[in-house]
Amino acid sequence: MSKIGEKPIIITEGVNVAMVGAAVSVKGKEGELSIDIPRELEVKLEKEQVNVRRKNEVKKVKALHGLYRTLISNAMQGVVTPWQKRLEIVGTGYNAKMQGEDLALKVGYSHPIVFKKVTGIKFQVDGNNIIIISGVDKQLVGQVAHQIKTNKKPDPYKGKGIRYEGERLKLKPGKKAKTAGAA
Repeated sequence: MSKIGEKPIIITEGVNVAMVGAAVSVKGKEGELSIDIPRELEVKLEKEQVNVRRKNEVKKVKALHGLYRTLISNAMQGVVTPWQKRLEIVGTGYNAKMQGEDLALKVGYSHPIVFKKVTGIKFQVDGNNIIIISGVDKQLVGQVAHQIKTNKKPDPYKGKGIRYEGERLKLKPGKKAKTAGAA
């Protein structure tokens, strides 16, 4: 039994949930999401809640049960209050600026890296070193944040680069620190 999959999803105020063919459509004040449901699962809409049920007890279906319950729950949360990831840029001369709807990063290369606007994602720059990525789709917000981060991963010696806000890095000692202990 999937502990997560068995829990009903309470429909919050301001959220409309509907079945459209083999998909669950979730609408709210911030936007709309649609989640395709596999044949092995069935979704039952009741007055104030949504239940996800398995049609058989195959191991793969048991794994999908909890996953799709969580995907529907995340969609309901996202259409009410958008998901958000914050990235921090660390380094001398490193910064981020908005160019219209696109994001321009200066992170130590000879040219700025322009990250084009993604449908359903909103970029904001706080100061010049904090990037805020928000949207209704939790998976897409995380994916875009990771793509931006991979443009300049944090350096293992000084920590310069793009990281998630609050992320702790384990810095390596430099050559001088290694030889000073040996002498």
